[in-house]
Amino acid sequence: MKKYKLFLLALPVVLFSCNDDAFLEEKPMDFLAPEVAYNTEAGIRQGINGLHYSVRNDFFFGEEIQEHTSTFKSLGTDVAFHGEDPNSTKFPCNFVNYWTSTNTIVVEWWRRPYRIIQRANLIIQYCEKSDDAIWTSAEKRDQFAAEAKFFRAWCYRHLVSTFGDVPVVRDVVSEAKTDFVRDPKSEAFKLMEEDLLAGVASLPDRTKEETPGRITKGAALHLLTEVYLMQQKYNEAVDAATRLINNMGYAIMTSRFGGAGNSVWGTGDVFWDLFARNNQNLADNTENIWSIQFDEPSVIGGSNSRGGRAWGPAYFRMGNTPDGVVAFRGELVNGSYTGYSDTLGRGVSWIRPTYYMSHLVWGDDFYNDIRNAPHMVKRDFYFDNPNSQYHGQKIDFSLYPASANRDPIRDTCQYIYPFFMKFFDPCHVMEAPTTSGNGAAYKDVYAMRLAEVYLFRAEAYIQLGQIDRATEDINVLRRRANATPVTADKVDIDYLLDERARELYQEESRWYVLRRTGKLVERVRRYNNNPLNPGLNIQDYHVLLPIPQNQIDLNIDHEFPQNPGYTK
Repeated sequence: MKKYKLFLLALPVVLFSCNDDAFLEEKPMDFLAPEVAYNTEAGIRQGINGLHYSVRNDFFFGEEIQEHTSTFKSLGTDVAFHGEDPNSTKFPCNFVNYWTSTNTIVVEWWRRPYRIIQRANLIIQYCEKSDDAIWTSAEKRDQFAAEAKFFRAWCYRHLVSTFGDVPVVRDVVSEAKTDFVRDPKSEAFKLMEEDLLAGVASLPDRTKEETPGRITKGAALHLLTEVYLMQQKYNEAVDAATRLINNMGYAIMTSRFGGAGNSVWGTGDVFWDLFARNNQNLADNTENIWSIQFDEPSVIGGSNSRGGRAWGPAYFRMGNTPDGVVAFRGELVNGSYTGYSDTLGRGVSWIRPTYYMSHLVWGDDFYNDIRNAPHMVKRDFYFDNPNSQYHGQKIDFSLYPASANRDPIRDTCQYIYPFFMKFFDPCHVMEAPTTSGNGAAYKDVYAMRLAEVYLFRAEAYIQLGQIDRATEDINVLRRRANATPVTADKVDIDYLLDERARELYQEESRWYVLRRTGKLVERVRRYNNNPLNPGLNIQDYHVLLPIPQNQIDLNIDHEFPQNPGYTK
């Protein structure tokens, strides 16, 4: 673009006799520009696809920025710590040392949403100024604009929760700008509500979207409910959630569904079916509101969720059996044993569950809650080498002699720990067979599921003092899970957070939930049992993250204050 502009600037010097303004107008002829790309319905549809691509890559393990997406998936809260190295400086293991204004995640958590907002604003602009003739219908134009607005609201939800007051950018930024202002959160919330109400009005109904994974009215209502909760508009949250539960064609799945290949472990249940391969987009799956689409390596634009890599233990690194042979023989590929199993993949222990998540939260329902069934949470691992007398025995580090000098931190934080299986796809290796898929998983991933809407409404009911109604909503999920129904005298915000962990671990971004309920600092201190940094050294000011220093430095024409507690 710079070269193109320089060439145009030179034209008046060479062709000084030309005075035709139209001749000097920039008209892209040999490269893609918005005025070329977005002058047809098909072009704008491609722009919408680009927003989906960006959200997938930026927030759901589509790119190899593991610390960014791992933290989005609740690393550093009450439910998870970094297992590969609990004292890592690359992951949030010590908040005081880690959360700085130059930290990579801080920069990315600011940059990526605003990048998506700029792209969404561009699509909205071209939808609104486009000639009616390019559209198959006015409804289609409104639908595409509403889908772009949904993504704008999605990003502002992230920015406001993470940073507090942020610039609210409603229009395309077409030139360098150095005077941004931190607008009050109320301005962002106002825009989010406007955008999502447009979505409720114009987006398609469930099953009427053009392709799987596209945004529907249900997704707009889901996010709108959350936005109301963030503002403590609890009556509005109840109304939005109730509309979504009762009137939009969704229902909690209570019977088994999907293909015959769902029971990889020789067992299963309806909860397993929700996360089984190819089940997310089925019309029969009335619980799916919005799922992120992943495709196998042969599909252009496909990507993987790193589901095994992120949550899986690095069992293959544990070394030898107690009698001195390799503990994991692995699969036979090209005549050699790999050391990796296609039922376990190649985990790297980015996200290890806390003891609260793996044990405490299940309470008396540890053995009957299907969300904690052995096929959902793999807790038992076995030596795999016929050359050892321990072959086939359950791994127990007490079997090792004292002379083995095992590292208890690595043994239980990096090598072997409970492996939550929602986003792993066992036995479906599509690439890198010598590393059993290298931690990749290609099944689709929920971004929104109706179960969360029941918990949204229960949260609002608790805040309104309507505990009996909150109890009813929570028990909808507990009955499906074969867990003991809770009684009203036990229901409060902490119980709700426990139930969210049981139902939504790996799916939700726990950061948003703990911030809006005022429980982030308290629960991280109480439950994050990182063995090298219990409680992660969290301070009260860590409720918000620091503004990236480069944003402050570049904003030279207006003051851009840092969040309290942080310095350069």
